[in-house]
Amino acid sequence: MTLIAIGGSVGAGLFIGSGAVIQTAGPAAVVSYALAGALVFLTLRALGEMVVSVPAGGSFSDYARLAFGPRGGFTIGWVYWWMYAVLVAAESVAGATIVGQWVEVPGWALALVVLLSMTVANLISVRVFAETESFFSLVKVATIVAFLVVGGLYALGLWSGSGGSSVGNLWELGGFAPQGWVAVLGATVVVLFAFGGVEIITIAAGESAEPERGVASAITNVLWRIGLFYVASILVVVMVVPWDSARLDRSPFVVVMETVGVPGAALIMEIVVLVAVLSVLNAAMYTSSRMLFMLTRQGDAPRVLKGTNRRGVPVWAILLGTVVGYAAVVADYLFPGRVFGFLVASIGAILLVLFLVICASQLVVGARVRRRAPERLTLRMWAFPYLTWVTLLGLVAIFVAMAMLPEHRQALWSSVGAVVVALLIYEVRRRVGSEPSRLVLGVGGRATPEELDAIAGPGSAVVVGEEGGGHSPGAG
Repeated sequence: MTLIAIGGSVGAGLFIGSGAVIQTAGPAAVVSYALAGALVFLTLRALGEMVVSVPAGGSFSDYARLAFGPRGGFTIGWVYWWMYAVLVAAESVAGATIVGQWVEVPGWALALVVLLSMTVANLISVRVFAETESFFSLVKVATIVAFLVVGGLYALGLWSGSGGSSVGNLWELGGFAPQGWVAVLGATVVVLFAFGGVEIITIAAGESAEPERGVASAITNVLWRIGLFYVASILVVVMVVPWDSARLDRSPFVVVMETVGVPGAALIMEIVVLVAVLSVLNAAMYTSSRMLFMLTRQGDAPRVLKGTNRRGVPVWAILLGTVVGYAAVVADYLFPGRVFGFLVASIGAILLVLFLVICASQLVVGARVRRRAPERLTLRMWAFPYLTWVTLLGLVAIFVAMAMLPEHRQALWSSVGAVVVALLIYEVRRRVGSEPSRLVLGVGGRATPEELDAIAGPGSAVVVGEEGGGHSPGAG
């Protein structure tokens, strides 16, 4: 479970995209990563409380359904699926770009090979997905640990040939925040999206042997991993390489290794970045298919997508999740080099919208569980509801910042547009289909829809016994 969280969140955004953040915020990029990491960690903690206390099969789409009704569950479920379907396409193109540096094959053909390979891995079984993701994650973890050790020694002047400490880069080139603190906050907007993927553990929980224990452990440990992989890595970069270096347009990790003098650093990091891209692609394909499968169980997606093979893999849901990827392959053939940026922009602020909904749902669901079945709160959101409100307001501040910063407005409004489209589709589904259900589906063997409704639903008359364990659903 922990390795799945790492696999989903540590990708090309850290290995490559961190250079642009450093050039915007200077050495204070460390603060940008710390602020975004804190918001993500608290959001994940709020989500984890709901996962453990209310074991719903559809993760946060079901928590949105519990808190805000069928419209909320339908909209967030489909918006989340769309984000990862587009991410599958984007990572396929990114992987092809990296491989294209080594072989002379058209980018669209390489993207097709990458996409087909990961599709086959996901179609075989859940275990193959988990083992593949674990391997990719271990490679990334080992690389980051080696990077921190080597880069840290060099920055402190303890590496052979370093020529002395370079820690002064933190304040000697215009100060710690040379572009001002507004730039630091603006960079936080970009950094937030680099953390996307940690929420995948709650999707994977339903297929793990011990979901409550796995989620609790992964969420508890994610804080120090955020500190190690993101904040500490960026700290090493800004100590070793001047923040205004033009070389940061490339991967900052490659630049640091070249500065230290590690032979073959560029090739090593290119391989690691490829592994990171494949890891995120693998996790994105898994997540999009599972969310789509969960939507079929609620009647919010065509029934044909509900089918699984004898190994329990939702084949049709996986294949539909790759449709955007194959469309991207065709687009890359027609418009070489222009597809990746378009795909990334279309994802935009969807992750921010999802985090906002998670916190808002936890305010509602958390209050109901505390009132009706407090014994289920074995993993709690700290200082509820105050810390949840602080997190929600922090996310709203980033939303406002995106609306005020010209370079982020297009991504923001395209993401808002995706939400509006999902809401319109829901209205069509409500009018021409069966009546949407406000009940959520429990995880087999642990909770029924009626039990979950009694614990956290909107319309149940709950009777809690002296032991705190009894309840009875009302008419709703």
